[in-house]
Amino acid sequence: MKEETLKYLIAALALATMTLGMGLGDRPSSALAQDAVSELYAKLSPEQRKTYDTYTKARGQFEIGLQSYWATVDAKREGRRAKHRAGMPFTADDYVADQPPKYAGPELPADIQKIIASLKMPLPSSEPAPLANVVDILAHAREQYGFVPTPTTEADFKRSYAREALRVGLSKDQVVRIYALETGGLGTYDMQSGINPVTRQGKPISSALGYAQLLHANSTSELVKHGEEFIHRLQAMAASNSVSGERAKELRAKAVILKKMLRAAKSIPNEWYAHVRFGNTPLGLGIHALNLDADVGPWLQVLKLKGLKDDAERAGRANLSGAELELMNLAGPRTGLEMMTPLAQGVPTANFFSQGGYYRNGIVRERTAAELMKALEQRMEGNIKKAGSVEFAQIFDEVQKGR
Repeated sequence: MKEETLKYLIAALALATMTLGMGLGDRPSSALAQDAVSELYAKLSPEQRKTYDTYTKARGQFEIGLQSYWATVDAKREGRRAKHRAGMPFTADDYVADQPPKYAGPELPADIQKIIASLKMPLPSSEPAPLANVVDILAHAREQYGFVPTPTTEADFKRSYAREALRVGLSKDQVVRIYALETGGLGTYDMQSGINPVTRQGKPISSALGYAQLLHANSTSELVKHGEEFIHRLQAMAASNSVSGERAKELRAKAVILKKMLRAAKSIPNEWYAHVRFGNTPLGLGIHALNLDADVGPWLQVLKLKGLKDDAERAGRANLSGAELELMNLAGPRTGLEMMTPLAQGVPTANFFSQGGYYRNGIVRERTAAELMKALEQRMEGNIKKAGSVEFAQIFDEVQKGR
């Protein structure tokens, strides 16, 4: 067997196995991979080997081209960041003009796939560790901070959310449309991305929680920014004559817990990537449970959206639509604003996302920035008619009348 052919076989074996759901993503060790290829070849007929060789060569060449494409995307993104820091304008050459390549070669026939699936490959599994779910997040909150979120009803959570949104200058249209997009118009306040809020079935596909689908790193970032305010508000609520003694005790205890959480959040560098790493730890996941609390959850999520609105206003973009605010929520504040510029409107969305993020978010794939904005608006229009969105809009109206 030629060395070049073996290289393609090893690469394609991992690819084919991933296609079959066996979760191989890391490159296997050479010895184990060669043993696996030999075992496979022993089970293939001469005709099947020829078919497999054709497939592996085509797939391997495609993968080389695909990785080259994403390397170029990453390099141009870094170039734009450098220009942004230097205050230099972007040009068309700062973007990749083509959509990511799509595999158009031969597929692996079902009979060969079946043989691969039947083999117990002695290859190291790269199946990623399961993402923490709501049960895990709540467990970390209890274990790390002694925190159990105060439960509430959907209507009361929406009511508190609406009050906070109006207090900081967000509109009903902005908030309800983001809710409609992020949760499908049916989301619950304890909804996690990947879990159907109605059937409760599914597997987490990210750490995103709640009506605004905050990531664990967002929770840490917002706590660092606003934690002192949260603590003071809880203490003020506890001191009010309108609350019972038991409720006042609960609020004071929650303020003490937030102080502990804030110390943990401030023990790391105040940088996004540090917050991402911290968010994956038990301490970070415990903080993420704040989204599920009747008192703090609405504050946390509303202030995240308010921060996007403030970023846009500083950049000279006031009165954002719900879709524009959601674009900043989806892609990040600075990237979302960049995507709204005339120069960026016509370029592929691949320019603005990591390779993993691009393929995880179906709505962004194979679109330009302008087409993504239109798709967000269309999805919002459909989801805003669903029960959760309708209820949220009605509650906003009631809160506005009450004010």
